[in-house]
Amino acid sequence: MNQEEQYDAIVVGTGISGGWAAKELCENGLKTLVLERGRMVKHVEDYPTMNDDPWDYPLKGELSTEDKKKYHVQNRVNWAPKEDNKHFFVNDLDHPYVETKRFDWIRGYQVGGRSLTWGRQSYRWGDIDFTANKREGISIDWPVRYKDISPWYDKVEEYIGVSGEALGLDVLPDGKFQPPMDLNCVEEEFKKATAEKFDDGRLVTIGRTAHITDPNATFEGRGVCQNRNRCSRGCPFGGYFSSNSSTLPAAERTGNMTLRANSIVHEVIYDDKTMKATGVRVIDTETHEKLEFKAKVIFLCASAMASVGILMQSKSERFPNGLGNDSDALGRGIMDHHYKLGARAKVEGHLNKYYKGRRANGFYIPRFVNLDAKTKREGYIRGFGYQGTASRNDWSASVAEMGYGKELKDEILKPGHWEIGVTGFGEFLPHDDNRVTLSATEKDKWGLPQLDFDVEFKENELNMRKDIKKEIVAMFKAAGFKDVEPYEEPSGPGLGIHEMGGARMGHSPKTSIVNKHNQIHTVPNVYVTDGAFMTSSNCVNPSLTYMAFTARAANHAAKEFKAGKFS
Repeated sequence: MNQEEQYDAIVVGTGISGGWAAKELCENGLKTLVLERGRMVKHVEDYPTMNDDPWDYPLKGELSTEDKKKYHVQNRVNWAPKEDNKHFFVNDLDHPYVETKRFDWIRGYQVGGRSLTWGRQSYRWGDIDFTANKREGISIDWPVRYKDISPWYDKVEEYIGVSGEALGLDVLPDGKFQPPMDLNCVEEEFKKATAEKFDDGRLVTIGRTAHITDPNATFEGRGVCQNRNRCSRGCPFGGYFSSNSSTLPAAERTGNMTLRANSIVHEVIYDDKTMKATGVRVIDTETHEKLEFKAKVIFLCASAMASVGILMQSKSERFPNGLGNDSDALGRGIMDHHYKLGARAKVEGHLNKYYKGRRANGFYIPRFVNLDAKTKREGYIRGFGYQGTASRNDWSASVAEMGYGKELKDEILKPGHWEIGVTGFGEFLPHDDNRVTLSATEKDKWGLPQLDFDVEFKENELNMRKDIKKEIVAMFKAAGFKDVEPYEEPSGPGLGIHEMGGARMGHSPKTSIVNKHNQIHTVPNVYVTDGAFMTSSNCVNPSLTYMAFTARAANHAAKEFKAGKFS
């Protein structure tokens, strides 16, 4: 590629945020270079396991002993990577980092990033979330409110296709929905019992998920969800939203996108005279060649921690501690969501009922604590929600009793009894001493400093975790379920795979890195629109919010560019 070519914009990263930045910039007419540190992955063509069956895997889907060494961090999440999708997760031996305190950094380095493997749960923030920091005196205030982001939520939902049920809740604003998926019979029983037994506003609904459910809807190049639940392998139907099936093809159709894979961006180049960024420095992952690319607008969408790392490495005489870091906020306030705790129970009856297909979604219980005086909890602020599902056991529960012969053959053809399980997702406060820095001694195979994580659960998080288990146990028992058991598995921050913060949004460069338009306060032609800009974390899955802010920022950048602000 010609390093002397002047692009209008550079987008770093091709995941949830990068795909949206590329689409919006290109559709606004900007010649855009999109850089991805991972390998090329083409929609459908590069989904090698998309149609495999369980018997195609010699280890029944589990990783080999050798692979477990390669994916020793990624494997902490348990459900991934597996034999069928390990190619969409990083090899931890090739991509190490430092854990001063345990941090479970789950990554996917390829075109499309984690948009290929994300959970697809898509929820809006409400004003209670954007005002929480100011109201409670925590960290700094968001410079935006729900009314600023609501039209961009509309735009994103209508484009990606989000199925769900309208509820009329302030704490979980409704969106532009595709038809909701169905709850099964046990989930309906749980929904009814919850409504009858509790008077504090708690309810059960189907999850809001980025799957096309309307067979009459038109999404260019995408089809309706087939209920295969093989999403993390890549969907050949485009039934769920990913950058590969949706935003990147849209950017490509404009003729304005140039996409370069295997390109590690490690520094934004800053010009002390013009006080603007002029481009980025890149290392080719395969050749180790050092490159520079020029543009008038830079979008950092490399994923939260990676974008923070790039800013930290972007040092100059003006910014000796990292680009835009006059506040010393860079790398601080790292957050995630609670995960790996909840409850499970057995459900009697409904043995004459089953369900059709493999629904790639579960039920959702929106936040119902610390909303008002009635729902106030002691020991912690903010709140949590739950995601779960009910299903019938397979034949294996009966094998030990059945022995062998005709009875065993008959038994293994029957579905088992019903079980229900729930996982809690709770808010993580933006503590300034939960931070990431550059290691002074450890480098990766390209000679770049590794990130060093010093992040932990603190008192508010630990107290909330106790209540997450307590409340769902109470709900299961109120519904009459049997053998109710709370659970909590060992985990650290990061395992929710919702890592965010480190380049927070705020009103002033004295306390934050980016402004209300996602521009670095002191370098306005650099935008940060992945999870790094988050000033608080809420308790809902954040990807929809990243997309809305990215679309908003890209359109702002296009207007500023056309007005000559970045010349």
